[in-house]
Amino acid sequence: MNDMLALVVFDWAGTTTDYGSQAPVHVFDRTFRARGLTFDRADINAPMGMEKRAHIRAMLSTEKGADLWRKAQGRAWTDADVDALYESFEATLRQVVTAYSHPIPGVPETVEALRRMGLKIGSTTGYTSEIMDLVAPVAAREGYAPDCIVTPDQTDGLGRPTPFMLYACMQRLRVWPANRVVKVGDTISDIREGKNAGAWAIGILTGSNLVGLDQAEAETLPAGQVEARKAEARAAYLAAGADLVIDSIGDLPEAIRTLNARMEAEAAR
Repeated sequence: MNDMLALVVFDWAGTTTDYGSQAPVHVFDRTFRARGLTFDRADINAPMGMEKRAHIRAMLSTEKGADLWRKAQGRAWTDADVDALYESFEATLRQVVTAYSHPIPGVPETVEALRRMGLKIGSTTGYTSEIMDLVAPVAAREGYAPDCIVTPDQTDGLGRPTPFMLYACMQRLRVWPANRVVKVGDTISDIREGKNAGAWAIGILTGSNLVGLDQAEAETLPAGQVEARKAEARAAYLAAGADLVIDSIGDLPEAIRTLNARMEAEAAR
């Protein structure tokens, strides 16, 4: 039916690969520590999902970030500092990112199930096309290969939460209007990207940046602590406008059926 969902657009790290989005977290931490700044994981995670230069600017623009920079460098930060940090981040990321490019458990099977349902698969990411040239082949060898990948440098630097990467996916895969698209991600920026585009938006909990646990932590922490983190993340997704929040990517086919039923009900009114 032409009034049903036709395209799922995934985020990359923390949603389909790199459980907990550890590559950018670790590289941001190394980049800032090299300049004498120490942020905790929550500080680093807060802007996650944005284009990486914008992410750095967002961290330095907080009261804490500006104070840490001033104490470490003896002056206020400048645009040139943002550029230098970004170049350092990208250089380090290129060295390590392939080690974090393995699909999250259940991703290949879920994507295959979605394709059997007639859905196309896209991806938008805060990584550059150069980084994606490194990581996408690793994921593909392990069973995950989207039909379309869009990066901020392909949309004039306009990454999330703007809708332009998602629109580029729609254009390349010939899917419209936007209410036939669902964005699935693990950050608030992903939810805002979807809603700003006029698409549906689904937040995912297991493996997500917003929950903030790597796989070992998720498997060894007391269940109550993990569930408490998930509850906080669920509330944050919904506050940002998420249409649904699912526990793991394996729940996505049923979520798609739920949204299709909503669309069918709305069309029948």
